[in-house]
Amino acid sequence: MNTLFRSRTELNFKTGSKQEHDAVREPYATWKRSADRQVTRKLRPGGRKPKLLIIVLFQNLGDEYPYYAESPAPPLPGILLAGLTPPVVDVEVLHEMARPIDYGTDADFIALSFLDYLAPHAFQVARRFKALGKIVVAGGKYATTHPDNVEPYFDSILVGEAPGMWPTMVHHMVGGNLQRRYVAEAAPPLDNIPPPRYDLVESKFATPIVTEASRGCPHPCTYCALNIKRTAHRTRPVQDIIRDLTATKCLPWHKRKMAMILDNNFGGDLRWAKEVLREIAKLKFWALGVQFSIECLRDDEFVELLAAANCRMAFIGMESLNESSLAGVRKHQNKVEEYKEFFEKLHRRGILTFCGFMFALDEDTSEYYSTLPQRLDDVGVCVILPSIAIPIYGTPLYDEVNAEGRIIDRDLSHYEGDHLVFRHPLLSPDEIHTAYRNVNRVFFSWKNIFRRWMRFMTMQRKDSTSMQFALKLLVTTFIYFKLSVFQRDHAKKRVLVDRSEQTPVVQQESAVVEAVVA
Repeated sequence: MNTLFRSRTELNFKTGSKQEHDAVREPYATWKRSADRQVTRKLRPGGRKPKLLIIVLFQNLGDEYPYYAESPAPPLPGILLAGLTPPVVDVEVLHEMARPIDYGTDADFIALSFLDYLAPHAFQVARRFKALGKIVVAGGKYATTHPDNVEPYFDSILVGEAPGMWPTMVHHMVGGNLQRRYVAEAAPPLDNIPPPRYDLVESKFATPIVTEASRGCPHPCTYCALNIKRTAHRTRPVQDIIRDLTATKCLPWHKRKMAMILDNNFGGDLRWAKEVLREIAKLKFWALGVQFSIECLRDDEFVELLAAANCRMAFIGMESLNESSLAGVRKHQNKVEEYKEFFEKLHRRGILTFCGFMFALDEDTSEYYSTLPQRLDDVGVCVILPSIAIPIYGTPLYDEVNAEGRIIDRDLSHYEGDHLVFRHPLLSPDEIHTAYRNVNRVFFSWKNIFRRWMRFMTMQRKDSTSMQFALKLLVTTFIYFKLSVFQRDHAKKRVLVDRSEQTPVVQQESAVVEAVVA
């Protein structure tokens, strides 16, 4: 599955525009200045600060089969971690979805952020950097869930959410007294988190402004990593969100006009979400992207506020057009008969629908798959993010499939959504892969991409000035083709390929991987 959305809110782990950035870091800045005086700084020759390189990993099949995604926006963890970093080090952020890892870096410290299916790759990367004499640390969802498995490969790991513990960890790195493990509060309040370091985002990303407004989700979907260890849905103060969205003077003017809120469910608290949208509307963005669960669209005021805030893309977990498949993964908030109505409601207001869609759910049948291309066209979704169901270790779905003895592939690097890793009760692997590839091939053909664009354009309601209406059409066209090319590129390079020729180079970690997924 596309890492941008698989990791959309895993916020655990050149500088330029430093004055602006420091000005919005209170009250963290006060605490850090005090801590700075207590730490012995290890300066480089010439009085230079040590350097920290934060790497957000992406290449689960290793260096032999790199895939550089055409993502319109970066993941959030790296630049958020940079924003949390005290000024005792210089910071660089490298997104492996955009460029290869530079093992010749002059950085003193390496921080790796990675999802579960990237753990074998992360262990390799850590080993290489440690052999070069670097201090290598890690954090994130996987390190938090499986610390005993991750810790042996790193000099130190951070367990839990980063904001309350990362500054201390950095000071200890610089001071030479790094501990093996740091344990942060499991679900701390989300106030006073400093803004992400947008100045460190690679220039290839069209939309560098990404932030998070809330964490968690109230729904019990069995496949979701949030349900490994459930925490309450938490929201950030509205003023902190607006501060993040306006801490952008470091960016070219045109890159300050679009933003994405990468929450798992922005609509988890609708009253609060409406307040946020009212404030965002005042910022006059050209485009805003948000993610929320589909039942939010039953609230017409929420939809109107999305439009007023110039929301131009909504990511929604549609997941299936089969009611029994939705019920099987406890996605009770979704009602298939509502999809078409809700999508049209958004489209008329200039809001593109970008929807997650899953294959290999237990109740899927060959008859269902044979109708999918036409049914996807009938409901009118603009762009889909297709994936094969993933029984992520520790989720209720994993517990169920594992208890039934249906896991057939325990190579963790395959748990990304493009491989089938368990035995389906009704369908053969060939039937599932054929359906997966067929939908990708049909949906992302140029003919159908252009046809969906024309359908979306003709649905627009004109409720603004001619200039504003023209800008809306131009921006939505840009976003639509960015997303479509992004997913078409993924389909060509990771789905419509002969996987028998791709043997991941991470197999030397297989013993560790199998121990974790067993």
